[in-house]
Amino acid sequence: MSDYLSKVCEFVVGTDYDNISPEVFEQAKKVLYDTIGVIALGAQESEVKKLTRLLATPLPSGATLIGQKMKADPLVSALVNGTAGTWLELDEGNQYARGHAGIHVVPAALAVAEVVQASGKDLLTAIVLGYEVACRVGIACKLRMTMHPHGSWGTVGAACAVGKLMKVDEEQMKELINISSSLTLATSRRTMLEGGTVRNAYAGVSGYMGILAHKLLVSGFTGEADGLRSVFGTVVSDSFDAAVMTEELGSRYEIKRNYFKMHACCRYIHATLDALYKILERQEEGKLDPQEIEKIEVETYSLAAQLSSQQPQNMLAAKFSIPFSVATTIVNRSSGVESFTLEKVKDGVIRELAMRVVVTENPEFTSMMPSRRPSRITVKLKDGRTYTETVFVNRGDQEDSYSAEELERKFLSLTSLVYGPERAKEVLEKTKNVETFENVRYYTDWL
Repeated sequence: MSDYLSKVCEFVVGTDYDNISPEVFEQAKKVLYDTIGVIALGAQESEVKKLTRLLATPLPSGATLIGQKMKADPLVSALVNGTAGTWLELDEGNQYARGHAGIHVVPAALAVAEVVQASGKDLLTAIVLGYEVACRVGIACKLRMTMHPHGSWGTVGAACAVGKLMKVDEEQMKELINISSSLTLATSRRTMLEGGTVRNAYAGVSGYMGILAHKLLVSGFTGEADGLRSVFGTVVSDSFDAAVMTEELGSRYEIKRNYFKMHACCRYIHATLDALYKILERQEEGKLDPQEIEKIEVETYSLAAQLSSQQPQNMLAAKFSIPFSVATTIVNRSSGVESFTLEKVKDGVIRELAMRVVVTENPEFTSMMPSRRPSRITVKLKDGRTYTETVFVNRGDQEDSYSAEELERKFLSLTSLVYGPERAKEVLEKTKNVETFENVRYYTDWL
């Protein structure tokens, strides 16, 4: 067995609530309520509701389907909640892992914690450790550019969180990681560009697979001797730097290096929208007249430059289109959920303006990744006036983080639409104090 994997398993199994700093747990609670917020509102989408009706059988002793007034088998709960949480494109992520750990780990951890009646402290610990392993795998490998990161290394993080809650020993944790490594999806990046909404299920499947991996383990199934190095070094990626898995392990927590999102679209677009808002702030009443705009030029890094479709055909494709995102933000004076609906995708004014947004790669910006994800936007008006702004770090990143108050407002704005304002506030307060619950079920009943 590889030495790095032994060290990782020793760390995960041997680390308890008292071994982790309060600052790490404060960030974990933000990740928890941010994830619950996007799940709750995402669960109101018609596709998610239909999926729930097809898959979920009411089970009073089961795991909560967030925002749906129902409990089900934890496998189904993790699948549906993870799927709902990606729908709005507002879930948090980690720029160094190049993906979204929270939406893979939290649904699985919540489902299992509720069923085994774990404490709030145990839930938070499992989330922190599952998040840690997931991100370190993401950093250690370089997924093929044709792959979408959802549904890949997140499965391993979900499995680790489940294993921690189920109190497996070190040898079992090794086997669990090796089993879960082989439960990775062959995800396609083109789904997000074309608007293939199967992409929204990838994270949900990871949560499901994380729980399934533990069931396979206790049933006697086995994995490869070093599944991480095999799958993430030769199958979905051509390289796997095992040293990353133990570098500063226990002193640097990846959940502290995460980012949060306010714009309801792909994170690669956020720098562009941050720059656009700077231009809008300089305008009278904070707006631009679409009819006065001759052209909008966007220079950005390679991954973002791929998001250049000027005529997305559905809501998901619109969330991965810089031209649409810029146009709908200008027209609606918002980059929130309300600006990325099917109605907005069909809006003639937005679509016409999107045709005047041109996206190009700036190699200098590409060279600054992953610590910086820059974008420069230039708005040219028909009367000859030109406005240009450049942003090097996204709002919400470590270097320019949102305040706790801003994140709480985001949560309340999303969940008030589901629970009502008063219950939404109560859910937020309970999440901020989740470590006080001896039985997490008394907390999840509120969701």
